[in-house]
Amino acid sequence: MFNRVVEAYERIRKVVNRTPVMTSSTLDMMTGAMCFFKCENFQKAGAFKFRGAYNALSQLSPRQKEKGVITHSSGNHAQALALAAKLMDIKAVIVMPENAPKVKVAATKGYGAEVVFCSSSPRDREGVAQALVERFGYALIHPSNDLEIIAGAGTVAFEFLKEVGELDVVFCPVGGGGLLSGTAVAAKGLFPAVKVIGVEPQNADDAYRSLKVGRILPMEDPDTIADGLRSSLGSNTFRIIRENVDEIVTVSEGEIVDAMQFLWERMKLVVEPSGAVSLAGVLSGQVDLGSERVGIIISGGNVDVTDFFIRLRRRIVA
Repeated sequence: MFNRVVEAYERIRKVVNRTPVMTSSTLDMMTGAMCFFKCENFQKAGAFKFRGAYNALSQLSPRQKEKGVITHSSGNHAQALALAAKLMDIKAVIVMPENAPKVKVAATKGYGAEVVFCSSSPRDREGVAQALVERFGYALIHPSNDLEIIAGAGTVAFEFLKEVGELDVVFCPVGGGGLLSGTAVAAKGLFPAVKVIGVEPQNADDAYRSLKVGRILPMEDPDTIADGLRSSLGSNTFRIIRENVDEIVTVSEGEIVDAMQFLWERMKLVVEPSGAVSLAGVLSGQVDLGSERVGIIISGGNVDVTDFFIRLRRRIVA
């Protein structure tokens, strides 16, 4: 699988953004560690998902490209696939839950995709998408369980560690598991001794529970502000995570907000709740960091700030 990550990186590196690595002396003082942030909030479409989407679409057959593609997503994969499809002149249909953030729905439509709404149940998303596949012959690009999506996601850590060198531990968000799977494969492929930690909301802790019992325990309609992490592990991501990830820790909704506030206030980084989960894992103190070199993957920055600017405008005196 590591070779697939390397091949994916060579395939997409001239198209994706080489996202910055940032540090925080304040965080280093707080933790006693030397921390490095990989900031995928600066990626095209605002999240790491563009890497996997472009990698997957670039390998479709001419016939599949002609038919079009479909996926189901609450937002970041939706936007990424829509943008990748637009760049390749491929029709994209996106099944989105009715409670998906409006900013993500608007961006997905803005990239030219057709949006089909469904209920908030992960099972309903999959059912609606599958019905459309059977009716129109679209190629289904799963948001996390597709091996080419995983390989593309793995280029985040591959690029990260190629730049900063060996790390002792890497913290990574986990929802459907595509990013965590790819991160573990890439990180351990480069530096076998690195410890990979998945971080998950307590309110959507299917990965944590699944690894404890040794089988997939999916969530039904989890209630977390980290909307990008509401999906459950798939067969491929569960297998890869089980074989390569050292530990999964869970964090509260309050801890996610605290991490998000730190990133906004102290580092001036616009990061969404799902993207701040990895930092929340660091700040939770569940993993003893000592004076280690620590990698923190910020997965995305697609936040709806409409209400914030509405409040500012209300304060303007005409």
